[in-house]
Amino acid sequence: MSVVPADVLPGSALAVEEPAACAAELGPRARLWPSLAAVYRAQLSRARVARIPLLFVATFQSVGIMILMRGVVDDGAEAQAVVAGSSVLVVAFVALNLLAQYFGQLRASGGLDHYATLPVPPAAVVLGAAGAYASFTVPGTVVTALFGCVLFGLPMAHLWVLMAVIPLAGAALAGLGAALGLLAPRPELATLLGQLGMSAALLLGVLPADRMPEVVRFTRDLLPSTYGVEAFARTFGPHPDWAFVLGDLAVCGVVGVASLAVATWAYRRAAVR
Repeated sequence: MSVVPADVLPGSALAVEEPAACAAELGPRARLWPSLAAVYRAQLSRARVARIPLLFVATFQSVGIMILMRGVVDDGAEAQAVVAGSSVLVVAFVALNLLAQYFGQLRASGGLDHYATLPVPPAAVVLGAAGAYASFTVPGTVVTALFGCVLFGLPMAHLWVLMAVIPLAGAALAGLGAALGLLAPRPELATLLGQLGMSAALLLGVLPADRMPEVVRFTRDLLPSTYGVEAFARTFGPHPDWAFVLGDLAVCGVVGVASLAVATWAYRRAAVR
């Protein structure tokens, strides 16, 4: 009678537990930040060629608006509002309008199914795409701000504040654009909503607030980009009130976190359908 070790028997407990342990080791949980960096690099390399011409369009549009407004508004606070609003409009064109179209088309074409099969957290997909699109706004926003300062004779000493305005306003608008694209039932509706959002950023952000009716001012306060415009416009004065600047930037940051959270929820909702 031969003796067989217990660990090689088909029904033994050791034979069942060892493959299970190996399977657990082969499927580690994906971490957020490495996944976010991977999605960001992939989106940045994919959209680089297609989005650069649109970035020129966004910059040319903002520069053209400032040239038209040069003969309408007076110097001082109105000129500051026009330059700040036109600069943030570049961010709205890319982060809100184009991102809404991208996620709308991605949902309609079944591209969300591809991301759903990858070991990537939903937040990494939304944040990576939003960050990649917002990165394209940096050159156009800086060029627009420089041109506006020269055109209206505004000081350039505090243009460094754009390093905070661009990512915070970009996060708020990108989260809103992603949510609109993911919640829209059809890509055409996502494109329409993105266009309407950019038009609202144009009309409510570029035009001086003092010339608007009270109802329109209330609507302006609901737009996330308004606080980025206000923060940037305050820095053109001879003695900026940095407490108000930081307050406007803080509001942008809070709205950005909230809008990206809504976009992540919308991604999960769209991916499981």
